[in-house]
Amino acid sequence: MTATPSTMLPLGTTMPAFRLPTATGEMVSSEVYSSRPLLVAFICHHCPFVRHIRREFARFTSEFQERGLAIVAINSNDSIAFPEDGPEGMQQESREAGYTFPYLFDETQEVAKLFRAACTPDLFLFDARGTLVYRGQFDDSRPRNAVPVTGADIRAAATAVLSDTSVPAEQKPSIGCNIKWRRGNEPDYW
Repeated sequence: MTATPSTMLPLGTTMPAFRLPTATGEMVSSEVYSSRPLLVAFICHHCPFVRHIRREFARFTSEFQERGLAIVAINSNDSIAFPEDGPEGMQQESREAGYTFPYLFDETQEVAKLFRAACTPDLFLFDARGTLVYRGQFDDSRPRNAVPVTGADIRAAATAVLSDTSVPAEQKPSIGCNIKWRRGNEPDYW
């Protein structure tokens, strides 16, 4: 299990526009989320880092959706090399984990490049103006440490965004599996 850190896209970056299908083919556009705080999470079905947090991630997303945070997850892995990360695996993951947010398929991997996403999970929180205010880890827990999975970092950031207060300045990079790029499609930041 190789650990890859997120690129830590600069704070203040404007949310990249996207239009992607869900695992069932319904199209979702970033335009739907204008004027709303939005969490964009890059995840995938088979990553042990995502599987480690998924129960608490599902709990966090359900709780914060009720509080007014919009949430989407994006899978950008090469589904030819990793078939379990294709639409069928995404549907299975959504059912098993209890995800209540749109889970989008970035087959071309272009959206991941726009976000400079590097790993799964990789979290990007935008305020209602579409400005990046948090990027980084879910919390300090990892598959092989004894730290409980709480979502403390993203909870603090999301709470601040929803109450229109400052997001904590200390932000730690997410650590996870690298996005599985198609051969020849690797980004220049990789």
